[in-house]
Amino acid sequence: MIGIVDYGMGNLFSVSKALERLGAHYIISAERDELLAADGLILPGVGSFRDAMEQLPAETITTFAATGKPLLGICLGMQLLFASSEENGFTKGLGLLSGKVRRFPGKSPDGSTAYKVPHMGWNQLQFVQSSPLTAGLPEDYVYFVHSYYVNAESSSPVTIAKTEYYEQVAAIVGKGNILGMQFHPEKSSKLGMALLANFLKMVEERNSGL
Repeated sequence: MIGIVDYGMGNLFSVSKALERLGAHYIISAERDELLAADGLILPGVGSFRDAMEQLPAETITTFAATGKPLLGICLGMQLLFASSEENGFTKGLGLLSGKVRRFPGKSPDGSTAYKVPHMGWNQLQFVQSSPLTAGLPEDYVYFVHSYYVNAESSSPVTIAKTEYYEQVAAIVGKGNILGMQFHPEKSSKLGMALLANFLKMVEERNSGL
């Protein structure tokens, strides 16, 4: 059973429909006991980092993470896994992964090119290190919508895949059972569904003791 964390700021419908297409059993819940009983947890998110941290059942998520069962953050949900965000000056995150969430400056590193924020559209993944989450999959395109990002260089120990949007952006992150995707896998065609299927496989293997 997959638990989807309902804290009022997640893309619950699209995530749950993607799990249905993959034949996964899931619950959408804000209840601590139900979420802790899940075999795997998905933390979705859309909107403000600070607002999310104020509404998030943080203790439940950190307790779940400590069990070793797979936890996947999506979009804002991925960012919440990190230590902090520079949104509103400084906002503390869950601290499950090391690194800081930053806002896109809107100019290239050399200052010569202005670009649109939020980053919205299809970008290609570049795998940095191997992971069960990306096993057997191509470095194809996925769909992003975000104004804040984790720099792929500063958080390199946890970066599984990166993409380029005027600088290196962490697209998939992970350490042990803590995983995250900056893009929306449920909106990323075949590759996105394959990534979710790999997450479900990780949950199944953990549950069966493999």
